[in-house]
Amino acid sequence: MADTSPALNEAGKAMIVARGVRKHFGAIHAVDGVDLDIRGGELFGLIGHNGAGKSTLFKMMLGLIPITAGEIRIDGAPVGAGGGSFRAVRRKVGYLPENVVLYDNLTGLETLDFFARLKGVSPADNMHVLERVGLVHAARRRVREYSKGMRQRLGFAQALLGRPRILFLDEPTNGLDPEAIRGFYAILRQLRSEGVTTVITSHILAEIQERVDRLAIMAAGKVQAVGTVAGLRERMDLPLWFDVRVAPADFEAVRAVLGHLPVGAVEAHDDHVAVQCARESKMAVIAALASLDGKVLDLSVREPSLEDVFFGFSD
Repeated sequence: MADTSPALNEAGKAMIVARGVRKHFGAIHAVDGVDLDIRGGELFGLIGHNGAGKSTLFKMMLGLIPITAGEIRIDGAPVGAGGGSFRAVRRKVGYLPENVVLYDNLTGLETLDFFARLKGVSPADNMHVLERVGLVHAARRRVREYSKGMRQRLGFAQALLGRPRILFLDEPTNGLDPEAIRGFYAILRQLRSEGVTTVITSHILAEIQERVDRLAIMAAGKVQAVGTVAGLRERMDLPLWFDVRVAPADFEAVRAVLGHLPVGAVEAHDDHVAVQCARESKMAVIAALASLDGKVLDLSVREPSLEDVFFGFSD
């Protein structure tokens, strides 16, 4: 029977809602007053230092550890509440922990069969899931023969069992090579097109900055900022860098034409000049360089990276 839940099928509605969420381990405030809304069908990033509270928040959203204070709702059901509403929601959820534990003596296919029974879903689709993550060739090999990357892909496969509508993926690309990472995100894009809501943590900020719809930056158990990468860049108002390629004889011409503009550092390296400027000066710098009558051989503009944004909010 088709799922007709409005929160699952209408993009933009809040699928996951956290209000005033806290988790204290004695004097340690691992999560300290988190408010968060994650939309249905969104690929949402959660980033932060080790110990920022990301994994603890994940575990509370899954009902694996109790909430000290506040409330989390997933698809309208309160996490940890009595009755069957949250149990029904959990059947729609897939989870890949940061450190996935597998049984070495089982084959890849037997592993999925085992997890399918735990989830109460049919194992009929398991070979297709292995194919989707690029492990069908190793379906009948024992897990002890798997490489670290293959184990990670098998962990991802178990999270996909039962065709979940919500995915929690904690550092899911650990151990994956560049080709496998590209394939992993291709799967996430396909799932997003199918309306699946995915929450992902990663320490590799360059990897996720162009791949998530929005993200939250956590530090010291709190959400410091939420938004798109472009929106967070605007909020931080971080400077841009121009990389200008000119003949060495024309370095001083570049310096001269920029002399009347509010630019920061102007640094010469080989046949390049690096120019730092505020975002609002971008077009003025371009116009000034364009006036050099062909002396500029090439030009590129570097936006602040997600790493720049992250350290701006988390320091």
